[in-house]
Amino acid sequence: MTPETDIATAAEIEELELELLLEAIARRQGSDLRGYARAGLRVRVRGALAAEHATSISALQERVLRDAGAMARVVAALTVSVHGLFRDPAFFLTLRRAVVPVLRTYPFVRIWLAGCSTGEEVYSLAILLAEEGLSSRVRLYATDVSEAVLARAKAGAYADDDLDACEARYAQAGGRRSLGQHLTRADGKMTIAPALRASVVFGQHDLATDRSFNEFNVILCRNVMLAFGAELRRRVHGLLDESLCRLGVLGLGARESLRGVAHADRYEVLDDETRLYRRLA
Repeated sequence: MTPETDIATAAEIEELELELLLEAIARRQGSDLRGYARAGLRVRVRGALAAEHATSISALQERVLRDAGAMARVVAALTVSVHGLFRDPAFFLTLRRAVVPVLRTYPFVRIWLAGCSTGEEVYSLAILLAEEGLSSRVRLYATDVSEAVLARAKAGAYADDDLDACEARYAQAGGRRSLGQHLTRADGKMTIAPALRASVVFGQHDLATDRSFNEFNVILCRNVMLAFGAELRRRVHGLLDESLCRLGVLGLGARESLRGVAHADRYEVLDDETRLYRRLA
């Protein structure tokens, strides 16, 4: 057997191990990651291997099947995205200027943040809505596939070593006060104010398998589909379209768009730079 054959065989074995790991997660825990793009998934699996001190993907599979804690950690590691309060200030500034005035015309508004990860984007939006006086007539729904990630989001507590950067982004996003007025600091943590945390309904939802659960005026699904393969992206775009009401607003990530999406002709661009769209039909 040549070295090239050895490499090819090892790659085939690793791909099989990865498929079996994803199958185990789907059947045991219910989170379907099989439609995720393989390149990014392999990077995250390597991180999970190191974190769990597992010697192979097969060993990791055995661990998640037998240890619920390991299952929760691994699913979080494979799905969590990097976030921060007001991480994309230009996006929130555009929301404040272009979308909030429209929301004021509705007696009640439902907003869905799909793939909310650890919750920073959710609370950034909650802060914005509170400052605009809309909290009492807006219901925020935040969902993610990982229960461990949702637990962190519900707690609303983050390391405060990033507070100065968060304050700067908050100001760039059109913040009307000080970010510190919306949180408390203690023991190296900054915790979102209870009223803001209470304004969000958190729930587990798998974009790969679950159906629409309501009709929304605004849906934000930002940078979530970057990890998905083409077929899963098509499925999720269909789900978001099904869940968005006429004249509703859809927000995608900076590297995402509706180009090539089957129902793209039903939307107009509100702001191309920040990937905000309005559904027309």
